[in-house]
Amino acid sequence: MGGAAPRDRAPDRAGPIRVVVTGMGMVSPLGPDVAGSFEAALAGRSAVRAAPEPMAAGLPGMLVAPAAVDPARLLDAADAGLDRATQLALAAAAQALGEAGIQPDPPDSERFGVFFGIGFGGACTLDAMYARYHGLLQGDAAARRRATVMHPLTVPRLMANAAQGLVSMRYGLRGMGNTYSVACASSAVAAGEALRAIRGGYLDAAVVLGAEAMLTPGAMVAWNALRVLARPDPDHPASSCRPFDRRRSGFVLGEAGAALVLETEARAGARGARELAELAGYGASSDAHHLTAPSVSGQVAAMRQALEQAGLEPADIGYLNAHGTGTDLGDLAEARAVVEVFGSRGPALSSTKAVHGHLIGAGGAVELILAIQALRSGRLPPSAHLDQPDPRCGALDLILGSAREAPGTRAVMSNSFAFGGSNASLVARRAPSGLLAGGPA
Repeated sequence: MGGAAPRDRAPDRAGPIRVVVTGMGMVSPLGPDVAGSFEAALAGRSAVRAAPEPMAAGLPGMLVAPAAVDPARLLDAADAGLDRATQLALAAAAQALGEAGIQPDPPDSERFGVFFGIGFGGACTLDAMYARYHGLLQGDAAARRRATVMHPLTVPRLMANAAQGLVSMRYGLRGMGNTYSVACASSAVAAGEALRAIRGGYLDAAVVLGAEAMLTPGAMVAWNALRVLARPDPDHPASSCRPFDRRRSGFVLGEAGAALVLETEARAGARGARELAELAGYGASSDAHHLTAPSVSGQVAAMRQALEQAGLEPADIGYLNAHGTGTDLGDLAEARAVVEVFGSRGPALSSTKAVHGHLIGAGGAVELILAIQALRSGRLPPSAHLDQPDPRCGALDLILGSAREAPGTRAVMSNSFAFGGSNASLVARRAPSGLLAGGPA
């Protein structure tokens, strides 16, 4: 691992460095911030809707879960030309850093990093660029001459690491950091690697970002070709995504930005920061099995690693935000993996993708934040639209119908399992102080 040499690492007898969450931000299909998104998840209020033309690309029955607010409205006019995914990341970062009380150019800026996860960077910019280029090529001679004239910053806008670089520059954060493009596990991996960097002594703090914005005609055609997208319910399109239900038919693409501020317990305590939770465990594995079909053993390995790193037993996990995409293969594999790790008396489980859609690169960060909010509030969001649990999924403690009250919850897990066979599991528990910081604001 590059960057500054480790320092102040806790001796083995003291255990690992504790890493706490001091700020969170989100712009999701469910709401413009963390509080609004979590309340919608608790209510099972779906953001899924029919895709407008021309986004549907001429395909019948396309569904989407767009962000609840245009991120450009939350930013300065100078950010209007950025790719939509970058805008979502910047808006979420501003919320998280604001809640954490982090000002630009902190005195320990070389010990403060930025870790970003995204599945397909610059999707909106790329789609618009090709549409303009090919459209002008079909025009008259004057139009054809303009076809190759592009904005000089097109490539920087397309870069997968654009958000990571901009947040680093905007807030003067000079510590090590990276961008991870690991399909559906991207921002979960970003959070886990930030945790490792802080525990390893390379950093004292980091902002973790996740973003995705690929609700474009080109992306819709590509995902449709995979045959993984949900068919619309003819009576209630908003309920078309049904993870773990026997009637499930796939997932719905969504877009979002999410951010978390991580700090050592010592750094947070020294500046009197409010500790929202402890990020306690991270597990990662590779299936080495199939490009799109999941492996039970790989998912089991990730969950067990996360528990071991957190120093917890399976019985300590009170809630699991499952990857739960609503595909037949995906739900069955995850259900079997959960039963193998937790046994027949596993944690309360739901998949919030039923209401916010599959957020690809942003999903890990969004779902971790929702799990942390469940931990802090003692209220667990349901798996919406789950009326007929698939008996093949085994003995899962599915949260049906409405939110479940669970005030004694002390630790939660969030799973992100990606195409390509990359698996990531994260464990959060109550802040070291034992306080819930007053619950969600």
